Amino acid sequence: MKMKHEVMVRKTFLDGKRVHEHLRRIIRSWQLYVLLALPFLSLIIFEYIPMYGILIAFKEYKVSRGIWGSPWVGFKYFEMFFTSPSFSQLLRNTLTLSLYDFLASFSFPIVLALMLNEIKSMAFKKFVQTVTYIPYFLSTVVVIGLVMQVFSYGGIMNSILHAIGLAKVDYLSKPMMFQHLYVWSGIWQRTGYAAIIYIAALASVDTSLYEAALLDGASRLKKIIYIDIPSILPVIVILFILNAGHILSVGFEKAYLLQNPVNTSVSEVISTYVYKIGLQNAQYSFGTAVGLFNAVVSLVMIIGVNWIARRVNETSLW
Repeated sequence: MKMKHEVMVRKTFLDGKRVHEHLRRIIRSWQLYVLLALPFLSLIIFEYIPMYGILIAFKEYKVSRGIWGSPWVGFKYFEMFFTSPSFSQLLRNTLTLSLYDFLASFSFPIVLALMLNEIKSMAFKKFVQTVTYIPYFLSTVVVIGLVMQVFSYGGIMNSILHAIGLAKVDYLSKPMMFQHLYVWSGIWQRTGYAAIIYIAALASVDTSLYEAALLDGASRLKKIIYIDIPSILPVIVILFILNAGHILSVGFEKAYLLQNPVNTSVSEVISTYVYKIGLQNAQYSFGTAVGLFNAVVSLVMIIGVNWIARRVNETSLW
């Protein structure tokens, strides 16, 4: 008993010592913890606390009665969404637009980063980076304004077609053009910003590898294939997993601003539908249920892609 008591006392003493050392470490670096507290509070306030509103999806929400005062209806609104005539169209439009955007845009930042990495002139390299980076800071409204100025019936593109003797085309009124305008305007806007991560990864590649490749007489293409791409492959996999989680998260602003009565058959996606049903028509419970379905599918997607990446390449988020 005496030995057991001594062991417990010693364990308590060591635990107290560890806590004391931890507190001293926190006090010594209090500035870092203050900086960490701000984003942490922002995450709690704007991300986790609003999740309380998910309950609306399972209730017959009445503003006058509040969330807890509204009666439970279970999965009523999920069933309404799954059995509604617009469900298949919304899912098809969202998946088609998301996959098109995902597959078309994912490779462009990688290619841009690899090309910039081969440029020897630092001045020209910085110029190209600046030019490709600037569009990211334009708001979605400005980007859509530029798209309309270029592709409207009286826009720049039709002025060029008319000048060379070709017939004008009303691109904005053609449903088949909506997806192309949405995706390629996004590629123009985001490629420069997305390439920064790959450029940073390439900057950390061991220069001795390039020196060895130079001694072996390797061409630029072979250096890219056998040194650059394998070096940034873990970054590519991680970003691929993160982007896969947004397959159903089509940007609301751009889709809504490009939408018109003619192209609604292809431009009506889940995010615009939630806005119209939930806010414009004040069907809060139904809109929340549709948004929750979107979030759950995105979570399943990111878990699935992460599992596949871990099995295939042994690189994953967790």
